[in-house]
Amino acid sequence: MIDKFAQAYQEEAREVLQDLESSLLALVDNSDNSELVDRAFRDLHTIKGSGAMFGFDSIAAFTHDIETAFDCVRNGTLPASADLVSLTLKAVDQIRAMLDEAAGHGRADASTAAQILAQLRALTGAGETAEPKPLKGERQANPSPEAEEAQEWRIRFSPAPDFMMNGSDPLLLLDELGKLGSLQVKADTSKIPALEEIDPVRCYVSWELRLTTAASLDELKDVFIFVEDKCELAFEPVSGSSSVETDLAELKVDAGRQSGEGESRASERPSVPAASEVERGKGDRRESSHSEAASSIRVPAAKLDSLVDLVGRLVTVQARLSQIAARYEDQDIQAVAEEVEGLTSELRDNSMSLRTLPLRPIFERFRRLVYDLGRSLHKDVELTFEGEETNLDKTVIDQLGDPMMHLIRNSMDHGIETPEARVAAGKSSTARIHLSARHVGAQVHISVSDDGKGIDRDAVRERAIDRGLIASDTRLGDAEIFSLILSPGFSTAREVTDLSGRGVGMDVVRRNVEALRGSVEIASQHGLGTTVTLRLPLTLAIIDGLLVRVGQSQFVMPLANTVECVELSRRDIEDAGGKHLANIRGEIVPYVRLSEYMRMRIKRPELEQVMIAETDRGRFGFVVDQVLGHHQTVIKNLGRLFKPAQFLSGATILGDGTLALILDLDRLAQDALKKSATDNIQRVSIQDATDEIEKETALKV
Repeated sequence: MIDKFAQAYQEEAREVLQDLESSLLALVDNSDNSELVDRAFRDLHTIKGSGAMFGFDSIAAFTHDIETAFDCVRNGTLPASADLVSLTLKAVDQIRAMLDEAAGHGRADASTAAQILAQLRALTGAGETAEPKPLKGERQANPSPEAEEAQEWRIRFSPAPDFMMNGSDPLLLLDELGKLGSLQVKADTSKIPALEEIDPVRCYVSWELRLTTAASLDELKDVFIFVEDKCELAFEPVSGSSSVETDLAELKVDAGRQSGEGESRASERPSVPAASEVERGKGDRRESSHSEAASSIRVPAAKLDSLVDLVGRLVTVQARLSQIAARYEDQDIQAVAEEVEGLTSELRDNSMSLRTLPLRPIFERFRRLVYDLGRSLHKDVELTFEGEETNLDKTVIDQLGDPMMHLIRNSMDHGIETPEARVAAGKSSTARIHLSARHVGAQVHISVSDDGKGIDRDAVRERAIDRGLIASDTRLGDAEIFSLILSPGFSTAREVTDLSGRGVGMDVVRRNVEALRGSVEIASQHGLGTTVTLRLPLTLAIIDGLLVRVGQSQFVMPLANTVECVELSRRDIEDAGGKHLANIRGEIVPYVRLSEYMRMRIKRPELEQVMIAETDRGRFGFVVDQVLGHHQTVIKNLGRLFKPAQFLSGATILGDGTLALILDLDRLAQDALKKSATDNIQRVSIQDATDEIEKETALKV
């Protein structure tokens, strides 16, 4: 159980560190923002306080000095300078290393921690051997009651019976409270049962406290910040000079009265700004009521994956039930099958929503990367977000970090100019990298844009010719030329640096995104900037699809991509002159016949059907023999043998136990257009050669 609580602390501490990092980076440009300073202070206090509670004493001791510095910033005795922010960011890295060491991964360098603390003391003006300046919330234990601005408080602390079952220790809380001032304690033991009835893990004692301190009410409540939903608390300022014993006796009487005397914990809870509102400087990182605080729980990702897998199996069984119901004309069976189908669909949607998370945390993670690279490259760069609340499957998010990191590094190193070059080009000296996300059907499009110098089209083409990727006379559009950057080992850099030049980064982007059944699109304008868009599936588990038949084989098309289905007769083919073009209400739409594309030797039916879909290349048609209907598709990954078949994104099991391949319509359209363009070039080349021969023959005659 101790290990479980330690793991819970580590998970929470990493989240708080991410919040702290965001606050610190926002302080770089808003050093006088008191809300950001308070947020950073509270994050440090959270790491230190919960660390001490769960046995991470080294982390708590290290964080204490950092917290002290930010208390000085709160008091106005120390500015939130760039040096302080930079040093605190190093401390964040050190705390992460200490968490990794506690988890058994690597080892934290103690000399680094000592160096950070020494630099911090030099920055704050404290001596090397001097004691850290006490915080407002951590004065030396039991100072004189006559301290300046001291206030007397009566505090009632009544832990819930299961208070200690989550690892909390009430005596540690009393000890921390005692550090705030002069504390007198009286325990109420009236609820302790007989010895044979005592449960050693339950708490039967409550406390009535008298505290004289100069700390504020918020600082008193911060002591109980981690347990406030597991206890009853009441704070009352004391006026007059009544004896402690009398006051405590009155408190004991009050403890028996009903609640509702204006001392509700929810109303007294201090407001803590959320990290998700760094720019706005508002919000509440904690829940505003106990019912809300209890409404969310931590669930291991493995359990969610197991749930989705079970739902996927249920979807397959439901499809089989629907087929059986359709085979027998029994209304009772059909009614049950329809009800099971509706429940399965709702369960599928709910289970999938549990696996989706907002993109904000991964966007926030890159603030630090931009900050560090900006300092090392001597470039002023602002990172902005749009659509950060867009949800995406956690499995996809986990694999999105490396591609986005490489894209941002490329923008910082290759795309964005130095401040002097930007000013000379008539731009602002501060560059901008913009991260955006939006839902498009069953996909999420994530874009990384910069306002730098853009991609040199000619340089990319020349480099591709030098490496033999294309012929010197090959005619390519801008999108095709820019896509060459994604080739393995491709780089236009003249020299290798710590950031780039080896041609690895963009290849990693392509491979990782394709592994997620996604695609990469690059757009650039010379002198204006570059945008790289990652097109990713919303989920990797279950999708809605259309089941189609080609010959005796069945395939699934993602329903989110399809627009409509139209018939294709022999006459329609003749009207188009044999070309793969369909006239859809006046719009000419190219199509590919799946039987021909897959080289299936089957007889073409008299009447075919064209599925019109939205793809990266615009509207595109896919000719099939028959559309069988809607199908809830559980996606199963294909083995390595199918890796060359890029137009397949997976497979699924049908209700009768047979397999159906899932088509990637974007890649199908892209590959079909490439083959069509190649065929046209070959035809043009043959015709040119024929014309040339005829001309030479005519001249000889």
